[in-house]
Amino acid sequence: MFRLAHLSDPHLGPLPPVRLRELMNKRLTGYANWRLGRADAQDMDILSTLIADVKAERPDHIAVTGDFANIGLASEFATTRRFLESLGTPEGVSAIPGNHDIYVSGSAAALTPAIGPWMQSDGKSEPGFPFLKRRGRVALIGLSTGVPTPVFVAAGRLGSAQIERPDALLARLRPEEAVRIVLIHHPPHKGGARRLRQLTDGARLRQTLARRGCEAVLHGHNHRASIASVPGPDQPIPVIGAPSASARPNRTHRPGWWLIEIDEKARPETAVSPSLRLYDTALARFAEHEPVAEASARLRRYSFG
Repeated sequence: MFRLAHLSDPHLGPLPPVRLRELMNKRLTGYANWRLGRADAQDMDILSTLIADVKAERPDHIAVTGDFANIGLASEFATTRRFLESLGTPEGVSAIPGNHDIYVSGSAAALTPAIGPWMQSDGKSEPGFPFLKRRGRVALIGLSTGVPTPVFVAAGRLGSAQIERPDALLARLRPEEAVRIVLIHHPPHKGGARRLRQLTDGARLRQTLARRGCEAVLHGHNHRASIASVPGPDQPIPVIGAPSASARPNRTHRPGWWLIEIDEKARPETAVSPSLRLYDTALARFAEHEPVAEASARLRRYSFG
């Protein structure tokens, strides 16, 4: 059994000191948002507790689906690298960027040298998307949807090249009976996010998935745990959304992460079994959320706060 930990949206804090010239763009509103609310919405002590819970489960691999940063500062990516180093080496940890990581033009140029090794294919010396990591029968395919956007827009885009390459990759892996797990920040399913937060070329990705298939898509972005589906060539493909790993527990949000068990002896279409671990405020620790098994089996869309 291969055990994959999926977490997302840690929004690492506190925000480093910011120089005035760094705020002469979209970062100004992001900085104001941090000072007026997001700083209190994210709890680094909760994140530390979550990481301890992840490590206690001894996963074979950890996938983090973006939004390490808050306003895409180069200084935030130094924190991101330390965070990934605390999780493990690139051999055991995969990362993709989110919209907050590619917040403005220039953010990608600072992010790539900082955490490039966690965003590259096996055997490659440079990061690039899509990346492919093979771990036995498990094939992890990382995509990047982070692009600079205007103020108040948190949408993502893959672009033609990133849609065309996975098409060939998924097709090549299928005859090998690889268990293909796609990592993406923005939810790819229809209605997965509001218009200004959606994956703008999601329809094209859904066409690729409907034609080539995969065994699961893991995403973040919405700060809520969810299971949805998109059509596949033979059966629906589960689309699994992780909550924010550092969310301060309240009435609308609960931090958590997914433990994805992959039976490498099973047929690919039956190999993936997700379980959700949410923070229990009464116990002050993370615990498995009971209703997940039924919802996962039926592939019904659901959401937990």
